[in-house]
Amino acid sequence: MQRVTVIQRFSKTFRDNPSLSKLLIVFTVSGGGLVAYSEAAKSYDNSNAGELVEANNRKKKIVVLGTGWAGTSFLKNLKDPSYDVQVISPRNYFAFTPLLPSVTCGTVESRSVVEPIRNIIRKKHVNGYYWEAECIKIDPENKKVYCRSNLNINGNGKEEFAVDYDYLVIATGARVNTFNIPGVEENTFFLKEVEDAQKIRRTVIDCFEKASLPTLSDEERKRLLHFVIVGGGPTGVEFAAQLHDFVNEDIVRLYPRVKDLVKITLLEATDHILNMFDKRITAFAEEKFQRDGIDVKTGSMVVKVGEKEICTKDVKRGEITSMPYGMAVWSTGIGTRPVIMEFMKHIGQGNRRVLATDEWLRVEGQDSVYALGDCATINQRKVMEDIAAIFQKADKDNSGTLTVKEFQEVLDDICERYPQAELYLKNKKMSNLVDLLKESKGDGVKESVEVNIEEFKSALSQVDTDMKNLPATAQVASQQGVYLAKCFNRMEECEKNPEGPLRFRGEGRHRFHPFRYRHLGQFAPLGGEQTAAQLPGDWVSIGHSSQWLWYSVYASKQVSWRTRALVVSDWLRRFIFGRDSSQI
Repeated sequence: MQRVTVIQRFSKTFRDNPSLSKLLIVFTVSGGGLVAYSEAAKSYDNSNAGELVEANNRKKKIVVLGTGWAGTSFLKNLKDPSYDVQVISPRNYFAFTPLLPSVTCGTVESRSVVEPIRNIIRKKHVNGYYWEAECIKIDPENKKVYCRSNLNINGNGKEEFAVDYDYLVIATGARVNTFNIPGVEENTFFLKEVEDAQKIRRTVIDCFEKASLPTLSDEERKRLLHFVIVGGGPTGVEFAAQLHDFVNEDIVRLYPRVKDLVKITLLEATDHILNMFDKRITAFAEEKFQRDGIDVKTGSMVVKVGEKEICTKDVKRGEITSMPYGMAVWSTGIGTRPVIMEFMKHIGQGNRRVLATDEWLRVEGQDSVYALGDCATINQRKVMEDIAAIFQKADKDNSGTLTVKEFQEVLDDICERYPQAELYLKNKKMSNLVDLLKESKGDGVKESVEVNIEEFKSALSQVDTDMKNLPATAQVASQQGVYLAKCFNRMEECEKNPEGPLRFRGEGRHRFHPFRYRHLGQFAPLGGEQTAAQLPGDWVSIGHSSQWLWYSVYASKQVSWRTRALVVSDWLRRFIFGRDSSQI
């Protein structure tokens, strides 16, 4: 008997019973129609619902310009999924800039200090995108930024495009300031980007290779091996120390014929190097550099940089001298980027050095534009500008006078809104406002004593003398990024329940607490496995123990476990095998 398949059995059944075939056709057509109708209705309903949801719940768009310390810190801490984030920067990575001096001499590899920005965005729970482009214009009236791609597409040049925003976060950083000194741009190396550190590293090796050629005179060898660093700040001092260690620990073994010709000179226009540090650190650094053979020339201002000579002017005597050099590194001062300068002119800040923001990092006069990092500074409002409003707000019974008790009730809001008030009390070693009134009226001040507006002004007249601008450091930029991200995370909540200080010139409270910088200390590596550390509380440490503290802090501050592992492995490699002197 022939074997019959399942399909053949079904086929035979329908052939033997034609009514089944008709019934199947009816069900197929009607069922398909029902399904089609159902899907169509569903699609129609979904499309309408989607349009309504999109209209009512459109996500706010945040455009972030820059991938430096401020921008990256903001991205890492933004957690609210109700935002779409668009990152625009010509650099598609974050660079741990405090380690750039280590990159110049091979202590740390360049790829160990960078983290692709797409890795950071990918790990967030918000919709984030990155475009490799440079912002060329900011249009705050229409809430647009105009950008130019860094990439040459199809040989048609660099594409330009516009991006809309609801909130703009400007974190473009700053550029090197040459102070318009002739020859600086053409003949010196900067140390602000990873590419700068790579160029310096190649040039250092190139100078030693050229000096080793048999056809050169001794004078030419001395010139090639004279390394000049302009700027006695932390970056210049650390690079000088790193270069000295590189030469004495690694290079001398590879280039024994020219080791005695090497000279390192550090030029500083002021009286001392590391002016922002404690005097004990400054003195130790200058003494150590003298022992190490690094020539520190203070009071020496650069006036011109030639291709082979650098001209300096003695600040005190006015004498101009020149010295031959093989490589010069410029590490002094920062300037504003052209796009920020144009934006400042557009919003009426053309006479300022950098963008002015309020205490909440908003650009003055622009509610939806924020600026942080090196491109901006907080324009702290003075107490004396608002003294009448503060007095009126504190005078709850409108008596025209204030009791000490009424004064004390607004003290916390005054200190939060005007941080210089708290700093003034701290510097004067005053515990509260009563001490301030005692200084103004005498020692017999009690809570029942009343003060009028003139006495109130007299008590607070010296508060604004302790106002200080924040330094342009990675630490400040990082803290500002964290602060602004937390503000965006709690934007909706704080709209309903403001948590900031009293509005002395208005009603209610500010939405957020103003930004407060917390100084966590600073380091100055001085070479020879010695580092100077200045920590809060006027605590100063210099030596090998501070170097290990420097290692631990910089390892912990890396933005990812990948870079943390790479940096630590580079340090271990250097301890075991020394620095790499390959010209790559």
